Amino acid sequence: MADNHEETLFSKIIRKEIPADIVFEDDDCLCFRDIQPVAPVHVLLIPKRCIPRLADVDEADQPLLGKLMGKVPAITKLLGIEDAFRLVVNSGAGACQTVFHLHLHIIGGRSLGWPPG
Repeated sequence: MADNHEETLFSKIIRKEIPADIVFEDDDCLCFRDIQPVAPVHVLLIPKRCIPRLADVDEADQPLLGKLMGKVPAITKLLGIEDAFRLVVNSGAGACQTVFHLHLHIIGGRSLGWPPG
């Protein structure tokens, strides 16, 4: 994980310095259970390379973002929620982002209402 961004909690999870309930991992991304779940199934899918916010993405990041999105079907199938789930990305403090390392919330396991927030 080489980047010039500030150290985050997720950086420490990637390096296994902080334990996490990991459900999927490969060379580019890591998926683990959220410690404050809002549903029976609530995991975070993160790139191993730190991108602070979705608003910070540039054209060079598109292959990595595509890979993250492409992993979602396999992860939801593994978790048994492939028929109904929500994918959420918060970008910035005003959107309730608290860890400034891009992450996708995959939420399911119960009926989800609309509007979400």
